[in-house]
Parts: sequence; C-alpha cells; structure tokens
Amino acid sequence: MTKDAIIEKVNHLLVEEFEIEAELLTPSAALKEDLEIDSLDFVDIVVLIDREFGFKPTAEELKKVKTLEEFYDYIASHV
Repeated sequence: MTKDAIIEKVNHLLVEEFEIEAELLTPSAALKEDLEIDSLDFVDIVVLIDREFGFKPTAEELKKVKTLEEFYDYIASHV
C-alpha cells in the first residue's frame, strides 16, 4: 500500500468515525491538541487500524505518535 493510499484511508476514517473536519487533517496536526483525539478515541483507533490495515498497535507505540504525519509513517512501517 502506498503512503498516499494510507493517508487517504486514515483521513477518511478520521472524518467518518471521529467527525473531524477534513480541513484540520494536515500532516503537522497534533493528534491530541489539534484533532482533540483523547485516550478513549485511541482505543477505537487500535480497533480501526487492526480492521483496516491488518495489524494491532500497542499503547506504547501509539504514545510515541504525536502528529498526523507520524501516524501515517507509523502505519506505513507496519503494512
């Protein structure tokens, strides 16, 4: 899967599942501060990643991911 495909899929999930406005989805956007993704949302994100990308991230790994760009790169490194 290309990085562009990952970006498109992740952005679609964030808009559809978390009702985040598409214009907020920039690579430099901070997951917690800018996109207001909280700890309960991260539980849902783990399930979505497993379903959509076929691997289950750990909480320790996700704690290191701060921006949307890092999130894309994290997924790209596992698929």
